Amino acid sequence: MKLEEYSIVGGKKLRCGYTTGSCAQAATKAAALMLINGERIEKIEIDTLAGIKLTLEVEDTQITDSYVSCAIRKDAGDDPDVTDGILIYSKVSRRPDGKSTVDGGVGIGRIQRKGLFGEIGEAAINPVPKKQILKELELLGGGLHAEIYVPNGEIIAKRTFNAGIGITGGISIIGTTGIVKPMSDEALVKSIYMELDAIADSGNDFKLMVVPGNHAINTAEQAGIEYRSIKVSNFIGDALSYAYEIGFRDFLILGHVGKLSKLALGIFNTHNRVADTRMESFVYYMARAGLSLELIDIVDSCLTAEEAANYLFENGHGEIVRSMELGAANRVRKYLKDDEIEVEVRMYTMERGLL
Repeated sequence: MKLEEYSIVGGKKLRCGYTTGSCAQAATKAAALMLINGERIEKIEIDTLAGIKLTLEVEDTQITDSYVSCAIRKDAGDDPDVTDGILIYSKVSRRPDGKSTVDGGVGIGRIQRKGLFGEIGEAAINPVPKKQILKELELLGGGLHAEIYVPNGEIIAKRTFNAGIGITGGISIIGTTGIVKPMSDEALVKSIYMELDAIADSGNDFKLMVVPGNHAINTAEQAGIEYRSIKVSNFIGDALSYAYEIGFRDFLILGHVGKLSKLALGIFNTHNRVADTRMESFVYYMARAGLSLELIDIVDSCLTAEEAANYLFENGHGEIVRSMELGAANRVRKYLKDDEIEVEVRMYTMERGLL
């Protein structure tokens, strides 16, 4: 069932959702009740730590003499979450020793490095949802074991940060309040920090490639550039600051000219709702180079940074993009307050590739 709770993000009213942790909690409570009472139920209500009650539909129930399994469908609301719409299952069985336990099954990742929220080899079920799941089992008398599983979890996990932070084999069961607030920048930044920590496990005395996303990585590979990389979306400043904090001193920042033209003016969050200075960047560097007002006006009238960059190269003024790259590198040194660090910035367009 859809959650009718909303957040205002960037001036827009966006619907909240509920976490994989809430799904696992609800599926466990439903399966445990059916195991104890022997009666099928269609809906289940749980309390979340956000103070919001959820009433959720129970799906794909299987009742046997030894266990009950059922699923809750994840609803991410208006958040762009790869787990939106998937089924989170819990299989509950009895324990003879009276204890309450929870573990991950198929499609739930396993922790492969120290420093995360559990021990190496444990299921990637975060402490808060794990506590909530165990609480539901205890409230029903204990002596129950819940196995959380997601049949297609390993495939879904390939579109998450899990591999980069040391979790393999599936998705994580996460959530601190039980409720998903749309487009949580904080959650994404934390994921970037965790991936940087994982990269730093092998040292920090190498060139780190900072890229917005997959296309930049593909562009680098096509150009024969191969460095350890971190995908940072729009959060270039947050990523660089943390990477510097944990000891990195050599950076290659590679991305589309539309994003990195903003960096050339000192914009360290490149989301268009924060700042859109693409054409202003071209105008600034063209004016510094002494190009004619007529040429500046032509570039300023371009609709995209891609169009502007391609026009400059086609008309013999590719040095402007080179100046923007150098300017962006200098902005990074000022941002990190260290003139001694190694910083290289490379821009590309979709049409021309690496410039």
